[in-house]
Amino acid sequence: MLSLYTNAASLSTQSAMSSTQKDLSTSMQRLGTGYRINSAMDDAAGLQIATRLNAQVSGMKVAMRNTQNDISMLQTGEGALNEATSILTRMKDLATQSADASSSANDQTAMQAEYDALGRELNNIMTNTSFGGQALLAGAKTGTTAATATALAAGGGKFGAAINFQIGSSSTETMSFNAATQLGQADFDIGSASAAYKTPGMAGAGTELTGAANATIGLLSNALDSVGALRSAMGAAANRLDHVNNNLSNMSNNVTQAKGRIMDTDYASESANMTTKQMLMQASTAMLKQSNGMSSMAMSLLQ
Repeated sequence: MLSLYTNAASLSTQSAMSSTQKDLSTSMQRLGTGYRINSAMDDAAGLQIATRLNAQVSGMKVAMRNTQNDISMLQTGEGALNEATSILTRMKDLATQSADASSSANDQTAMQAEYDALGRELNNIMTNTSFGGQALLAGAKTGTTAATATALAAGGGKFGAAINFQIGSSSTETMSFNAATQLGQADFDIGSASAAYKTPGMAGAGTELTGAANATIGLLSNALDSVGALRSAMGAAANRLDHVNNNLSNMSNNVTQAKGRIMDTDYASESANMTTKQMLMQASTAMLKQSNGMSSMAMSLLQ
């Protein structure tokens, strides 16, 4: 029907053009931002899933940094104990030499002076080894038994009590590390073998080598064993954290890919859509021009 008031063809063309223009704008926005979802209107469910995945990835990245820091802290403590092992080995050599009949009293006195100096350095290592300003191995060093030494160590260094490592993005992903017993035992055994270790500021010399060198050998062997046990605990924890970091890296990569499949624009598909919408816009514009000419056909009937 020819009508001056209602141009059905023009209205239909305008409606199609409006829809095409909306789709074209969406395609151009996606290609411009690189994201398929730019607002919740684009994909409400997808946005919710992607937000959850993004939070998980972000948390895992922080957890990965945590594990690296934790490994560094454990390696700092283990490195200090490595030096303590070297010192204890030298002290054991001195005790072994002093216990021999070939060593004179003057020899024993000289060796005792070095022995005391090494004991004081052991105290310095155990007291001042720190990570980020936090003491790691410090203890009171006045325990009369391994048990009391463990209890006293809890009030000193970081490793004197159980600690928790945050190794994941959720509250349940933690790793507990407790070397307080090993630290207390090492502290007690070193103190049993060296008076200078327990009281580094003492004025006089100790009597470990001048009085009971043979018995001191056994005490130093115990100290070496207990320090070795403490180092082993730290090394095992550091190895586990390294595996945790590797697993977090794997999970982070896969979750990031999953998030990308939801959020990212498929440029091949979206560019094809944009081209299609552009062609439809051109066609709609041409048809709108033609449909607007239909009113003039009605006027020609009045001539």
